[in-house]
Amino acid sequence: MPKVKDPICQMTVETEKARFFADRDGVRTYFCSAACRERFLAQRPP
Repeated sequence: MPKVKDPICQMTVETEKARFFADRDGVRTYFCSAACRERFLAQRPP
């Protein structure tokens, strides 16, 4: 199973089991929790 790091807390997330993700500018980003996803979405894109 592919694994990635949550960009907010750096926790490892299995992409196939991830419950939380966001799509921005054609890129899917995975998160360990709803709280990390909300923090990410609150940030302005670079």
